[in-house]
Amino acid sequence: MRIDVLTLFPEMFDGVFSSSILGKARDKGIVALNTVNFRDYANNKHNTVDDYPYGGGGGMVLKPEPIFAAVENLSVHQEEGHEPVKPRVILMCPQGTPFTQKKAEELSNEQHLVFICGHYEGYDERIRQYLVTDELSIGDYVLTGGELPAMVVIDSVVRLLPGVLGNEMSAVTDSFSTGLLEYPHYTRPAKFRDWEVPDMLLSGHHENVRKWRRKESLFRTLERRPDLLEGRDLSKEEKTWVAEWHGRKQKE
Repeated sequence: MRIDVLTLFPEMFDGVFSSSILGKARDKGIVALNTVNFRDYANNKHNTVDDYPYGGGGGMVLKPEPIFAAVENLSVHQEEGHEPVKPRVILMCPQGTPFTQKKAEELSNEQHLVFICGHYEGYDERIRQYLVTDELSIGDYVLTGGELPAMVVIDSVVRLLPGVLGNEMSAVTDSFSTGLLEYPHYTRPAKFRDWEVPDMLLSGHHENVRKWRRKESLFRTLERRPDLLEGRDLSKEEKTWVAEWHGRKQKE
């Protein structure tokens, strides 16, 4: 996979792209991570990339010319020996579709992603209408720019690529990947202060451990994110567990 990030502050990505899981994925050649300062594509002598909004109002608006030029240049100059691939062009924006694990899984199947990180008051609307393929938001709040949201999405997508995580099952059992929150985890020591690891996890009975994890995953979802269960087709066993959970709650 190739990922290009259009930003006015490429230095913000230096540590992120060279550290931890992203750094290892880049070193292995699983993903190519690049930053592009779209100010380099400004078509005026002062290299300005923003201007006052038509109709008045506060703030500045990102101009379409440098953004279009940068994306079109990336689309043309593919890696040598590879067929040109039309990228998914992603605009990080508070008005965008909420980013989810399902979206991360979808994007992980792409060959080329381009992220646009804006600043100032917003984007010229023609960027939205005629250039981008996706508008994504990581939450109902506003940040100073799109760099941090882009980092979040990139991290979420890259970790799903084959060979990135040491244990391929880690991504499969993540919270939200199964539609439920992940079950509790424990490690050594078996007893810490007066708190003990559940006996089931020490039993060595793999099927019982698997069932315990499914049950605890369902309980945790009921407790913290019951909205995730709306419309879910529960199995007979899961319905029994839901009834058990409600019975516990009534006694508390």
